[in-house]
Amino acid sequence: MRSEDTPFVGGPLDGRVLPVLTGLTGQPPKWYDVPVPDAAGGPPIVHAYRRVPAGFTRRLGVQRGWRYEYAPEGRGSEGPHWPWTRRPHPRRPPASEAGGPDTPAR
Repeated sequence: MRSEDTPFVGGPLDGRVLPVLTGLTGQPPKWYDVPVPDAAGGPPIVHAYRRVPAGFTRRLGVQRGWRYEYAPEGRGSEGPHWPWTRRPHPRRPPASEAGGPDTPAR
């Protein structure tokens, strides 16, 4: 397997350059998760890093490589959002509890 030295920006790995395994296309994964063990022995805390372009050349605008930036909010929803699938919506209270048009006047 081939690896690529990739810089990390922000979070606990700020300023480090680590070898990251590349996939079949020669690119590192879109997300890099770093589990940090808990000092009290609880479940590990997982820090997420998002892959972004490292920069572009001046003349031709060719991408220079990749770097990982810390994502404090963690991983977001990924993948395509198909029009025929429904995303989960927050539960709304029934109309009688919300004071809707079905609520009798007092």
